Amino acid sequence: MGDGLEKRNGPREGAVEPSVKPTAGYGLDASGSVTPRQLAVKRVAVFVDGFNLYHGMHEAFGRKYLWLDLQALSLSLLKPDQKLVAVHYFTARVRNDPQGAARQALYLGALKATGVRVVEGRFQEKPQECKRCGATWRSYEEKESDVNLCVGLMEAARLRQFDVALIVSGDSDMVPAVKAVRHMNTSLRLIAAFPPKRFSDDLRRSVHAHLRIGTAKIRQSQLDDVVSKDGRDYQRPGYWH
Repeated sequence: MGDGLEKRNGPREGAVEPSVKPTAGYGLDASGSVTPRQLAVKRVAVFVDGFNLYHGMHEAFGRKYLWLDLQALSLSLLKPDQKLVAVHYFTARVRNDPQGAARQALYLGALKATGVRVVEGRFQEKPQECKRCGATWRSYEEKESDVNLCVGLMEAARLRQFDVALIVSGDSDMVPAVKAVRHMNTSLRLIAAFPPKRFSDDLRRSVHAHLRIGTAKIRQSQLDDVVSKDGRDYQRPGYWH
């Protein structure tokens, strides 16, 4: 997560809405014919596109719910025949914003303390120039987070570390990796969990099923104001209230 740095992959939520609740590959067989294989507990790994989630939440709620407990949120999305085995969070460290970077560091520390695996990309400096006046300045563009998520998803699929993957993103850039995983192992199930204000029709069509993360799930999945681990405390920034 970062403050004031935009990365708006995928169209905003708007006219395109999924017409039905997800079923294929996510719930048990609605016919009532359930095999022993279906009754077996399925391992779920969650892959979170940090910036897509952050900007969707910020657009929907402001700073109110940014202290988000990804473990609790992931558990709230599971079906009765599923167990959570891993939560992977993909982001990059904020640059050129010391206060935002400090808030992000607290959040990443809190996530790690709760068992979330944090994978960091980077921000790359990008020179800008005004075509009218010739003024120049530096901006920063987030790099590698999407690639890291796609690689992480494919590697976990190759190693068969999950039966079901929840992809928390509304970014169509995930589609090639989703297709590759489906081709690699047809027994794996891939579910898109769209953050608030984020949706991709291309991603929806590429997965087995999809869902939207609702306001109630976000509100009920907040970290304690202070998260402690190994003698270190990570306190929710006052700015995030």
